Amino acid sequence: MDDAIDSLIAGYRAFRKGQYRQNEERYQALAARRQQPKALVIACCDSRTDPAMVFQSDPGELFVVRNVANLVPPYEPDSHYHGTSAALEFGVKSLGIKDVIVMGHAGCGGIEALHDGARGTPPPGDFVPNWISLAGDVAAQVIEKHGDLDRPSTLRLMEQQAVVASLDRLRSFPFIAERERKGELRLHGWFYGIGTGILSIYDAGTERFVDVIE
Repeated sequence: MDDAIDSLIAGYRAFRKGQYRQNEERYQALAARRQQPKALVIACCDSRTDPAMVFQSDPGELFVVRNVANLVPPYEPDSHYHGTSAALEFGVKSLGIKDVIVMGHAGCGGIEALHDGARGTPPPGDFVPNWISLAGDVAAQVIEKHGDLDRPSTLRLMEQQAVVASLDRLRSFPFIAERERKGELRLHGWFYGIGTGILSIYDAGTERFVDVIE
């Protein structure tokens, strides 16, 4: 085995001897009953942003959906394959989760590819270009309104506005819109700075991301 796989196996062995052994009864209890997560988090695949680590959550507390650039697709109940939509349906309708969080992050490669595509350098690939096009309108609007900003500032705006766009797209799902309207479901837009460790929460009233005070 190579170093990467060796490291994973070593980590598993440490987990079995440490955390699992110390919490064996809890893990067995989790396995014996249906999961009851507190929140559904739509996060990016980025290996540097692990919601369970950021929020110090225990097993069973978060129902996490990860995809490139933490995007929410539109509600399209057709014969195609919709992994993120299926997870939303299962989490909200079957598990009864009452809080749905879209968690964006700084330094997102998917948003960077979107930015470069809007500037005339589309990313290669069979799947990524079409997927990130879900936020194509966000890129166009940011460039149109803030074309004088430097690249890092433009990327940050795109990363955050993509979260807001995904919140709006969540409401295209009837079972989400209905529950939110009845006060049975809450939608949240969060943004995490990998290097700073700072979490910001979207305030719909001011249309700004506000840092969480320690």
